Amino acid sequence: MKLARYSVLLLVAGALYAQQPAGMQGDWDIHKTLDAIALHADRLTPFLDQIHPENWNGSPDGYVTQARTCRAEIRAVAASARNLSRNPEKLTDALQTLFRIRTLETMLASLSEGLRKYQNPPMADMLNAAVAENTTNRDRLQQYVLELAAEKEQECRVADEEAQRCRQSISRQPSRDRVAAPRPEKN
Repeated sequence: MKLARYSVLLLVAGALYAQQPAGMQGDWDIHKTLDAIALHADRLTPFLDQIHPENWNGSPDGYVTQARTCRAEIRAVAASARNLSRNPEKLTDALQTLFRIRTLETMLASLSEGLRKYQNPPMADMLNAAVAENTTNRDRLQQYVLELAAEKEQECRVADEEAQRCRQSISRQPSRDRVAAPRPEKN
């Protein structure tokens, strides 16, 4: 009989837990996502090393600079993701990582167009597919950044309300200057 009661309690608790709204991603989830982002960047590096716009006949010189920038940015994305994984509560680092990923994706899309036109169209398709592999992780990071920003905003709101409450409490207390000092008694 006791086993049946405990089973019912576990089922009810499980149902209540399942109905709770989703909050911030857990530490394990965001660490896993950031590790995947860093590994994805590491896997893209050798691929980018095969792209040589300096050898493209008739291509604008901007592709050479863009390829160099992409190589540097891909290393920066990996480093940024690893750094954020050490302290995922830091909103500025989370935003920086997300912005780096978005910037890299934009630059790689442009470089892919040059690759398609001047070097190797199938290789451009492979680059686009490789970049797309990270979409889910980028979206998870973006959701985490939104949740983190909302949490930080709530913390600021609570701190501000508490500060206002303290200010009001202090302002209601009589000031030492306003309280008259007791007069000495005359005999």
